[in-house]
Amino acid sequence: MTQNERSIPVIIVGGGQAGLSMSWYLCREKVEHIVFEAKTACHSWDDERWDNFCLVTPNWQCELPGHPYKGSDPHGFMVKQEIIDYAKGFVESFNPPLREHTAVTSITRHESGGYHVVAGGEAWHAKHVVIASGAYQDAVIPGYASAIDPAIHQVHSQDYRNAAQLPDGAVLVVGSGQSGAQIVEDLFLEKRKVHLCVGSAPRVSRFYRGRDVVDWLADMHFYDLTVDNHPLRDGARDKTNHYVTGRNGGHDLDLRLFAREGVGLHGTLETIRDEIAHFAPDLAENLDDADRTNADIKKSIDAYIAREGITAPTEAPYAPVWEPDGSNTPLDLKAAGITSIVWCIGFRPNYRWIDVPVFNGAGKPVWHRGVTDAPDFYFLGLPWLHTWGSGRFSGVSRDAAWLASQIIGKDVPVA
Repeated sequence: MTQNERSIPVIIVGGGQAGLSMSWYLCREKVEHIVFEAKTACHSWDDERWDNFCLVTPNWQCELPGHPYKGSDPHGFMVKQEIIDYAKGFVESFNPPLREHTAVTSITRHESGGYHVVAGGEAWHAKHVVIASGAYQDAVIPGYASAIDPAIHQVHSQDYRNAAQLPDGAVLVVGSGQSGAQIVEDLFLEKRKVHLCVGSAPRVSRFYRGRDVVDWLADMHFYDLTVDNHPLRDGARDKTNHYVTGRNGGHDLDLRLFAREGVGLHGTLETIRDEIAHFAPDLAENLDDADRTNADIKKSIDAYIAREGITAPTEAPYAPVWEPDGSNTPLDLKAAGITSIVWCIGFRPNYRWIDVPVFNGAGKPVWHRGVTDAPDFYFLGLPWLHTWGSGRFSGVSRDAAWLASQIIGKDVPVA
């Protein structure tokens, strides 16, 4: 060890639900460790969500270790403050060795084995390192955005809070994944004129044949499906999440219905030049593909109901309530009265501070169930790390227990 370097068996990077889930298991097993968090524990639920944000999965799926949902509405959807309270309650339920406001700025291999970690300006030596900082560090905004007239206010979805935050006028929302579709509804309910650039995100119904679709899929063991057995294999990690909402008890987000009620729908945004937005000619295709995915999920539920002999109400097939006219006309932002753009096109991971050979040519980490080829170096909390729930309240505990077993060298039961 170098001078002033401290040694500890395990370092966890990231004090969100993933890193703290790992800490919970290590605390239970009495394994010395430390959790470094650049900001505050579980801060993203407060700092990076809009005011009317709510879960899109039912409350019963909130299963952090030793801290399952205990409220009175298991089939409801926690709103933002309830989520914050749930996360804070988890932190308070045990005493994690957490160092907040301490960013990890460098991880390299240590000359004597293990890893050299610099955190908050201090040097550490750890045998095991768990990266639980997530995959959503750098907000994606296209380069041409800097050339847009500064009179048009621009904000990324992580910084959007409410309609009142934006100047008066119409809003262009770019991206139709979970965040984009929900923000469109948030603005629409505040009676703002909205234009939406529709991408390739799929959609799913909230309820079908008398139950939440999540309940059906749970009974069908979809949430136990591992990425190794997924039809897309590792490609599942690159798929955009289905858009749906838990707002006001939960309902579908049908972009066609939005269009019928006055929202302007456009294809994928290609560029904005001289305040003219140009779109790909794919609006009809994207809407049809989203509906087809929804119909396929319903068909799988129908087959399960028939196979198991379950009595359930029937529903008529979905009938589109609006069709695009195929015009694909560019949109003059100023003529349309657009004063704001909300970018909802995702994030890129930022692992530039990790100098360990665990990345592929595209800079993405490579692992199997969170275990990398570098000895004792792990990832946790990423989408489809092992199952659909790996990055969520529903599945991170199972992943954390399994990685804890790799660190300890014995089976660690899931709490």
